[in-house]
Amino acid sequence: MTGPRTGDHLDAPTGLGDPGGGFGEAAPDQSASLPSRRGAADPVKALMHRHRELCERAVDPLEIAARLEAHGVTDRAAARFRHRDVFSLAEEMYARISRDAEPPPRHETTDVPRLGPGTVAFGLLPGVLCAAAVAGLRLTEGRTRLGVAALGVVAVGLGLRAVLRRGPLRAERRTPHGPHTPGIRTRTCWLLGYALLGDGLLGAAVGGGPDGLPDGTATGAWPLTTAPVLALALACGPAAWTAHLFSVGARRKVTTSRGLEEFAASVRPLLLGTFGLFLGALAALLAVCGAVLDEPAGYAQALTLGALLLLARLLTTHGFTRAPAVALGAAAAAEVTVQATVFTARLPGCGALATPVDTLVAAWGPGGVPALACGAAALVLLLHATRTLTRASAHARAERQP
Repeated sequence: MTGPRTGDHLDAPTGLGDPGGGFGEAAPDQSASLPSRRGAADPVKALMHRHRELCERAVDPLEIAARLEAHGVTDRAAARFRHRDVFSLAEEMYARISRDAEPPPRHETTDVPRLGPGTVAFGLLPGVLCAAAVAGLRLTEGRTRLGVAALGVVAVGLGLRAVLRRGPLRAERRTPHGPHTPGIRTRTCWLLGYALLGDGLLGAAVGGGPDGLPDGTATGAWPLTTAPVLALALACGPAAWTAHLFSVGARRKVTTSRGLEEFAASVRPLLLGTFGLFLGALAALLAVCGAVLDEPAGYAQALTLGALLLLARLLTTHGFTRAPAVALGAAAAAEVTVQATVFTARLPGCGALATPVDTLVAAWGPGGVPALACGAAALVLLLHATRTLTRASAHARAERQP
């Protein structure tokens, strides 16, 4: 970010009533909080007084601008302080900070750590472990196959956990206690489990089954759909890369944007572009996995699930967890409801409950259920992400989850 520009920070007229108002912070007793600043000729100084802790701890103007935006400051509000935008106001506030102690080391918040070999390896780990588990299922049978399946689930889960704790996909903590929602992990595991077992169970249930438990094959009484799951595991690498690409691009846009609206307009196509890159990579992986395993690729259900998981993780990595938790929960609830409806319809007098599901499966196959559920949730998250991830406050310095 460039330094303060001359002519941007002129003194406001003395008639400005509430120089710090309208910024999302409650001030029940203005005279008590600012006893000597009523009618002050320097509204920027009064604003700095109200945000003293922020100014003293800020390491650069971007952090101040992002926090002011989070408190409701807009470029129009910045005009009350004779600044054309929030960035210029933040630059003056940072330049006028006086610290009694030695100032903390400066660093550029626009810098994002590069993807080192260790981070790349973590991104590939779930895919490698999942490929080994699928190979084990193909080469074994009986109880040995069940043991391989159980070991594979544990190994892939640990690999996925490592990816989510390190590198571009690790979560940020916006407050000392953080907004982390543990339910996100449970709902994500359910959706991935449904991708492996759900379509086979639904197809068998609609036909009156299943007649047995899963045997680890795609041709059993309760078949597994391994190709989409393998592609999703391999897609952890592209997901980490696209998340890193978005973070780098967004931080760079901060240095070239001169207003919040300009920043949002420049970041929005970046978000959509990286999202499209991930879907393209996932589609290619689905094609390869389907051909190698000689199974249906399941494009519709896998692409919608991959889109939902990527958007949920992008929001989580920037400190927004409520919307991802709701979207993932809604998709999981829809899948549970469909499965429960099919089995409930077997009770006396409840046969009509299965009619909508039977119609959907007959038209689109069992994969139509997760495609609709995850597709609708992903669309909602995409609209939400284009509003939240295009704010400067979403890219401010934040405390990472341990």
